[in-house]
Amino acid sequence: MDASFLARFQAVRSRTVKLCAPLTVEDQLVQPMPDASPAKWHLAHTTWFFETVVLGAPDPEFNFLFNSYYEALGPRVERARRGMLSRPSLERVHAYRADVDLRIAEAIGRVDPELLELGLQHEQQHQELILTDAKYVLGTQPLRPAYRDDLRRAPVTARAGWKSFAGGVVEIGAAATGFAFDNERPRHRVVVEPFELATRALANRDVQEFIAAGGYREAKWWLSDGWAAVASERWEAPLYWRGDEHYTLGGVRAIDPDETACHLSYYEADAIARWRGARLPTEAEWEHASGGLAPDAGNYADDDRLCPGDGAMFGDVWEWTRSSYGPYPGFRELPGPAAEYNGKFMSGQQVLRGGSCLTPRGHVRASYRNFFPPSARWQMTGVRLARDGGSR
Repeated sequence: MDASFLARFQAVRSRTVKLCAPLTVEDQLVQPMPDASPAKWHLAHTTWFFETVVLGAPDPEFNFLFNSYYEALGPRVERARRGMLSRPSLERVHAYRADVDLRIAEAIGRVDPELLELGLQHEQQHQELILTDAKYVLGTQPLRPAYRDDLRRAPVTARAGWKSFAGGVVEIGAAATGFAFDNERPRHRVVVEPFELATRALANRDVQEFIAAGGYREAKWWLSDGWAAVASERWEAPLYWRGDEHYTLGGVRAIDPDETACHLSYYEADAIARWRGARLPTEAEWEHASGGLAPDAGNYADDDRLCPGDGAMFGDVWEWTRSSYGPYPGFRELPGPAAEYNGKFMSGQQVLRGGSCLTPRGHVRASYRNFFPPSARWQMTGVRLARDGGSR
């Protein structure tokens, strides 16, 4: 068991370094907005997590520099100032990773296996963040350089339709055994009314139609806070769109109308749904509808396209739900420092489901609950429409 876990640990850790390889040293230091952390910081923070939370042996200097939000573990650099950390150098950060990797290998049979697993899952979350943050770094520069110029488009063959689901009492949440984050438990029953769910996430053409119809200029489609964001941020289209082109990790490309739409905020997703006479699904509806589907079958980062395709329920884009992020009945935080992992953010956020084309394969499951503020657009976020059962 230790040998198999060590091999998986080494594979995950090496993949993080590989994701950063196409970036220049300068690319890995930049922080163009508070939410997008530098790649160098991600490399160090994931290492800090293994050293501090898993091994329980924090380095005082690095604990201050690379603690993210753990109040119990002491003061830290403000999130918005992570890009100001010119030292330690990138070379020193890689040496730090190598040192902690060796210490984990030596201690692997003695440390808590649940914390080890949490460390790996945590690193996989940051692998996705490395890609989304690098996209923001490169996509907001004047030259809009490609992260990689060899990325292929994902195939698109699915067409939109509707699937009906009967109402009733259903169970959602993670099972009692196997890994899941604390916010996925406990499994519990909820009442779901009859509903219909779109067979694919919205495509770019759906967003183009909304734009052409003046959707970004009509307040009637928008929540109040969303309309305020449109005005203050001057939104006219999804993030990275410029006319009939948009920025991708493969560089600037023509917008494919059939490709799944991404980089939509919750406000935009909700407005487009209203305009189309539909709504966003609840997270219970989404999870119930995903039953029986294989999470591994979607378009993930491992497919080496790094762009959305068909709009399947798993992979492609994280799908906004109308559910506010909060605790399940009977929610219990993890013991120790990990208690701050998810529970403290259960305010002012919306739940997303399904994973994206930047998520590592095998990382998500039907019960996985991602969450972001409703104005967030730099993540690979899209929308699958729902409507009440029987509506036409």
